[in-house]
Amino acid sequence: MFELSPETDDDWWEVEALYDLCFAPGREALSSYRLRDDVPPVRGLSLVARDGQGILAGAIRFWPVLVGEKKALLLGPVAVHPTRQGEGLGGWMIRESLALAAAQGWERVLLVGDEPYYGRFGFHRLDGVEMPPPTNPDRVLGASLCGDAWAGVRGKVTRAA
Repeated sequence: MFELSPETDDDWWEVEALYDLCFAPGREALSSYRLRDDVPPVRGLSLVARDGQGILAGAIRFWPVLVGEKKALLLGPVAVHPTRQGEGLGGWMIRESLALAAAQGWERVLLVGDEPYYGRFGFHRLDGVEMPPPTNPDRVLGASLCGDAWAGVRGKVTRAA
């Protein structure tokens, strides 16, 4: 059993250590990190999952961005501790956080990832949405949290003010 709660300032370094464990060295060199530089993750949507002993088992973060002039959320990273993988924790965090985002009035979410995995959460390839290079455009995915929120949304993804 896991408890999902909003990430706090006290969680920051523990979450960073989990991301370092789960992702390749140099993860912060990825182009998506340029959209996160000096921008805090969205409070209340960036979540941590802890087991019954309070041990960090997973984390998910969201960042505000603009696509053209439209607001969107950038999902990522999402990570599950290697000892807890295969238990459905990652999917649960994604579903719960997307429901929270919709309840907070967010309309659209994008990420860079594999469509076969993220498609089960409503993500599909976005045409005309340009992440900073050298992002593979086939991996730029989006999900609408209300109606068809991606209809007509095109342009470069930039940092939110």
